[in-house]
Amino acid sequence: MTHTHVDPDDDGFFDNIVSDLKRDEGLRLKPYNDTVGKLTIGYGRNLSDNGVCEEEAELLLFRDIHITALELTLLIPSIEDHPECVVRALTNMCFNLGRPRLAGFKRMLAALEARDYETAAAEALDSKWARQVGDRAHRIADLIRSAGS
Repeated sequence: MTHTHVDPDDDGFFDNIVSDLKRDEGLRLKPYNDTVGKLTIGYGRNLSDNGVCEEEAELLLFRDIHITALELTLLIPSIEDHPECVVRALTNMCFNLGRPRLAGFKRMLAALEARDYETAAAEALDSKWARQVGDRAHRIADLIRSAGS
């Protein structure tokens, strides 16, 4: 029997093993428990034992920020007309809450539309969300409030 050196950088080997693993693992875009109960995602990524590396986490973060910015624009079409600190604050909130829950902050959104940043900050803090996230809510409110300074 002849043995060959396996070189993962070899394009032919890599293409073939990618094809094999995609076929055999299947693609799951949401986490699931595999046959032995390990939390898994994608093409068999064992999150329970391996997690993700920092580079992968950053890639996910950058993609999620982009999606969040698009979601925020759908909720507040005039978002770009606000100061950068307000856009940052609302992007942070939308990232944390999601657009549907952020849309429930009716009084805060009305205050933002009126460019009443002090009231908008107070409305953000007057919520169950603020009590749940603590210091994060205060940092976000401070950002919003700073637009009125």
